[in-house]
Amino acid sequence: MESTEPQVGTLTLRADCTNCFGLCCVALPFGRSTDFAVDKPAGTPCTRLNDDFGCSIHTRLRTSGFTGCTVYDCFGAGQKVSQITFGGADWRRNPGAAPAMFTAFPVVRQLHELLWYLAESLTLAPARELHGALRELLVQTEDLTLLPADDLAALDVPAHRQRVNVLLLRTSELVRAGAHPAGKGGKGRRPKDRRGADLMGARLRGADLRGTSLRGACLIAADLRGADLRQTDLIGADLRDANLSGADLTGAIFLTQPQANAARGDGATRLPAALDRPAHWS
Repeated sequence: MESTEPQVGTLTLRADCTNCFGLCCVALPFGRSTDFAVDKPAGTPCTRLNDDFGCSIHTRLRTSGFTGCTVYDCFGAGQKVSQITFGGADWRRNPGAAPAMFTAFPVVRQLHELLWYLAESLTLAPARELHGALRELLVQTEDLTLLPADDLAALDVPAHRQRVNVLLLRTSELVRAGAHPAGKGGKGRRPKDRRGADLMGARLRGADLRGTSLRGACLIAADLRGADLRQTDLIGADLRDANLSGADLTGAIFLTQPQANAARGDGATRLPAALDRPAHWS
């Protein structure tokens, strides 16, 4: 059930900041909060952005009040917009293109997140019957990311996301159905559906959540220590400050690096093979 990092051809869906023009540090807004020490409007460079588009406090973002920066991931959209959509001409050398570049970036980021889910789905054996349709939609999504900036700005991303979601939902059902195989009686336990559930601060230590749909669930600060989250659908789940110490997420589907980065874990936390263990975990 575990897979390697989802990829689209030779395109990696991980951020390569060395080939990006610091787009997340300029295009996106953030407000003073527990995640960000200051306010910054969209389209305004962060004052910590260096001339080479690197971050001057990258190694101490968390201790400097910029936890939000360590959670964010563009799924490789930054380097695509920088090097392909705008052909390697940065917004400092080409200020007239800056508004279009900053508009294109969040659009491509959303499309790259969809590519991650589609590519992951193609690694899941229980969804083999859907692989043809998934592959076709993956190619269509990749083609959209290559549109000119003006076309990206006009793209109806929610409509495309809905098309993708139909297949992702079916993929989830097929994978989760195998979480509790049938025993001697011929019937397995029906996977639980907790989509959109408010589980903020929930006490779920040691819980058997295998095969549960937690799509869009609020799990902020939930106690998931030692929980069994194998074959659980975590797409869109809010895991900020959730305690995953000792939890088993091997085979969990649609879990992303930003979600893992937002949670807490330890050396005993088991993650899907495609994800890195966050550096701030104990």
